[in-house]
Amino acid sequence: MSKPSPDDRFTGRREFLSMLSAAAASGLFGAAASAAPPDVPASAPGAAPQAGPAMPTIMLGKHQVSRLVAGSNPILGYSYMGKHTDQHMKEYFTTEQTVRFLQDCERSGITAHQFSTPDRAAPYIRPLREQGSKLQYICLHSERDKIQQAIDIAQPIAIVHHGGATDRLFSEGKSKRVHDYVKAVKDSGVLAGVSAHNPDCIKQVADEGWEVDLFMTCFYFVTRKTVNKDLDVSTLDMVYPFFKDDPQAMTQVIRQVKQPCLAFKILGAGRLCSSPDTVRAAFKFAFENIKPIDGVIVGMFPWYFDEIGANVEYTRQLGI
Repeated sequence: MSKPSPDDRFTGRREFLSMLSAAAASGLFGAAASAAPPDVPASAPGAAPQAGPAMPTIMLGKHQVSRLVAGSNPILGYSYMGKHTDQHMKEYFTTEQTVRFLQDCERSGITAHQFSTPDRAAPYIRPLREQGSKLQYICLHSERDKIQQAIDIAQPIAIVHHGGATDRLFSEGKSKRVHDYVKAVKDSGVLAGVSAHNPDCIKQVADEGWEVDLFMTCFYFVTRKTVNKDLDVSTLDMVYPFFKDDPQAMTQVIRQVKQPCLAFKILGAGRLCSSPDTVRAAFKFAFENIKPIDGVIVGMFPWYFDEIGANVEYTRQLGI
């Protein structure tokens, strides 16, 4: 049997998203979330993941990582689409399912995972390592007094200051606290980075010559309303506004900084997933507008179809 194309694997994505919206609107999502999901590839207990076909790679310091990094927002139940979808993700991503998911990522050629909250990542990182996983970890974090704890739990190759905290501290005139955090991470012996949703934060760090090894750069300034208190945006209670032109603003900054950047929310937290064409176009835009030394972080929720395989295929096609 021939291997399905990315477009074949995306059949049903539009229907799935429509189903999510309809279920949330009708209040029936709780029943759907508790139902058994479609069959997902499972790993034999204790079996070490076998590396998939070669993926485009970049260097973070001395570490070679796949240009596509598996994100953690769906694992943690952060959908950016409302509490019904959040709950569905949380019920899907049990510890056992998270282990299988990351093993499937590794088999497909993804070599790195970005996680947040070390305490919540520990339950799945431990069995992954025990079962032979060689995934490399990038920790998103903001508590200076817990840097060593994060290292002890996950042995990450890099620790990056959390983007929401970065945006808030910069807006309050407290960027020095972020800089001190970066210095503390550097002193610990791992790569140090800064994440931000506001491109002005990235520009300031670069202009001031901070000793950062990498950036995590959000395509959408989703903290705009909380950082800019006087912003006049006439919307319903929408904590995370996604503005159409935000990716152009961030990618302009990405191209200007010398450090590797890991771009995230390239799919607009699912808002650019209405068809195979929109997803492919989002990957194409990302890889054409970031530097060759940069990568992307994509959260995946393969409840309905093989998002891992499709995203990997688009990275192989467009990220070379």
